[in-house]
Amino acid sequence: MIDKKVRPILEMNAFDKQCPQSDSVARRIANSGASSVLFYRDPIEMVSAEGAWMTDIKGIRYLDFYNNVPCIGHSHPAVLEAVSKQIGTLNTNTRYIVPIVDEYLEALKSTFPEALNLTNIVLTCSGSEANDLAMRLACKHTQGTGFIVTESAYHGNTAFVTQVSPSALKNTKLPDHVIAIPPPAKKYYGEEVGQGFANQVKAAIDQLNQRGIKVAALLLDSVFSSDGVFTEPYGLLNKAIEVVHQAGGLYIADEVQPGFARTGTAFWGFQNHHVSPDIVTLGKPMGNGFPMAGVVTKSEYLDAFCADVGYFNTFGGNPVAAAAGLAVLKEIQVNNLQENARVLGDYLKQQLQAIAEVSPHISEVRGSGLFIGIDVCDSSSAQKPDAEFTVKMIDRLRDENILIGAAGPDGSTLKLRPTLCLTKEEADYFIQAFAKVLGL
Repeated sequence: MIDKKVRPILEMNAFDKQCPQSDSVARRIANSGASSVLFYRDPIEMVSAEGAWMTDIKGIRYLDFYNNVPCIGHSHPAVLEAVSKQIGTLNTNTRYIVPIVDEYLEALKSTFPEALNLTNIVLTCSGSEANDLAMRLACKHTQGTGFIVTESAYHGNTAFVTQVSPSALKNTKLPDHVIAIPPPAKKYYGEEVGQGFANQVKAAIDQLNQRGIKVAALLLDSVFSSDGVFTEPYGLLNKAIEVVHQAGGLYIADEVQPGFARTGTAFWGFQNHHVSPDIVTLGKPMGNGFPMAGVVTKSEYLDAFCADVGYFNTFGGNPVAAAAGLAVLKEIQVNNLQENARVLGDYLKQQLQAIAEVSPHISEVRGSGLFIGIDVCDSSSAQKPDAEFTVKMIDRLRDENILIGAAGPDGSTLKLRPTLCLTKEEADYFIQAFAKVLGL
């Protein structure tokens, strides 16, 4: 099995603490210490945001093509109204009956295919908590402890979840119960991506067995965001999931990043592959900035788990969170934001692919909807990733008032995740700036 160094995700486009510091940066580092993570060599002090734009302390407005948390737009009035009304009325834990909580749970369940039989939802505060619980559910149901993930995966930061997040590890190897494999992409598996990926899953299961460890689950981010964004061909996960099921393991679909209509072609990323996850985890865009997440699962898994230890989360599923989540679901539906993601996503890809044809620095553009990855390469070879030039592009785009991030094992993939309310004019603004920083 491949065991190679993956660049930690938090080191991509991060402020170097050894560099000169402004008073505000020094203040943050003094308060947060080594855990402080700031974007850019010259960090930005933000003061407000609206729609797809953020404004810094100098009054400069930036088009946000990076932050997928405020999925329906920064400072959205519908979320503001819903949260303000609910927090001014009642906010408590889920040990009391509060109708808006069940109204939200039922609305959320209605977005999942009935055939999945995912009947229960446990609400948490973060995607890390959600993935932690999902892993524990899988271990209980299968009586296994082994997990298979992709090489640059990031699934969260609890002690348990960090173990299955290769991109979070700096100087630590994966524990014996975790096997990391290349993501499903042609550059790793050729034209038979689905079969090649399934073969790697089988090899990982065999390796776990050799270590005396039974597989508990295949845990996958449905768009492989940290690996560099791989979404096509649709259906590429089918054979791999068959393999893990045959071995008695589960398939956990991590929808923390791809969920809530972002791919345009489906509400949930896993739906693009026509597969049936056993457990689904949610987070980031769920409350449009309000901290909430969740686990969608089958009652039999939750029944067995709760018979042993139970689960209670004081803030998970509080009425204010439910109000925020409900406002997000309504906004996506009423304003047809999934279709907007599909249409503008297709438009962005077409324009970016046209740029790639004439720029020696862009080797590939891929993704679905408003979740796009752009591979940056050395001008001498499309097969040579160029992380240094990727950082230069990020800085140059900032100079053009656009915020963007990086992904991939070496940080050479630009990652686009604009708000679902993006307009064509804003898409064109990005395309023009992108071409400009490439010298076109």
